[in-house]
Amino acid sequence: MNVITGFFENYGNFAGRARRREYFTFLLVNDVMFLLLLFADSMLGLASKDFTIGWLSGLWTLFTFIPQIAVNARRMHDIGRSGWWQLVSLIPVIGIVFVGWVCRGSSPGDNAWGPNPKAVPVLSYAT
Repeated sequence: MNVITGFFENYGNFAGRARRREYFTFLLVNDVMFLLLLFADSMLGLASKDFTIGWLSGLWTLFTFIPQIAVNARRMHDIGRSGWWQLVSLIPVIGIVFVGWVCRGSSPGDNAWGPNPKAVPVLSYAT
């Protein structure tokens, strides 16, 4: 349930950092929903003969376009890069570098985009 609420809370949030867990969970949920809607399109006869995408899966793609770019940007922020580096994924062959980047661990400590989301808050017992 956290994944669904997190999706709507961060719909267009380009600020901050996204851990690998958040990134890959988003990808998994997004891809499973797309495949289910693609299957529904073909079963309901909504899929185009020229393109394999149908109305339902096409609307899902449009609905998740901005969140995909946002989570990519936050993932790049987590490893210490600008969100614009996701454009590397559009370059044939060289785009495989993006896959390596999203698989990297978080940069330790705080960076220009915020505190490390993996950091455990230190409890203070000041008296």
